[in-house]
Amino acid sequence: MPTIDLTAADFEKTVTSPGITLVDFWAEWCGPCKQFAPVFESASETHTDVTFAKVDTEAEQALAGAANITSIPTLMAFRDGVLVFSQPGALPAPALEQVITAVKGLDMEHVWAQVRAQQEAQGEA
Repeated sequence: MPTIDLTAADFEKTVTSPGITLVDFWAEWCGPCKQFAPVFESASETHTDVTFAKVDTEAEQALAGAANITSIPTLMAFRDGVLVFSQPGALPAPALEQVITAVKGLDMEHVWAQVRAQQEAQGEA
């Protein structure tokens, strides 16, 4: 499945949808972003069960700011609406494959329990 371009208008709906969404925050002028782009695109063709999306940080500066993007490229992985991975830097193909495999292998019951515990702790603070 080809990558999709995300904007502030459709970002939240996309990353909170059921399943796995990988988001690449990038910019046209960024050399490492250009190196990572074909790796990301190739993975999107291999993993058709995963949504691959890109956010142009120049066109979507407010969205990049809201996502606390301080370095590009930054890869974020969401599963069932939960941010489960975020890391700046261009990943080589084997490392991206490891991230995808790890996200697919997550025990979401455990993840949801951790999210609930964090929310409760923040509510008590």
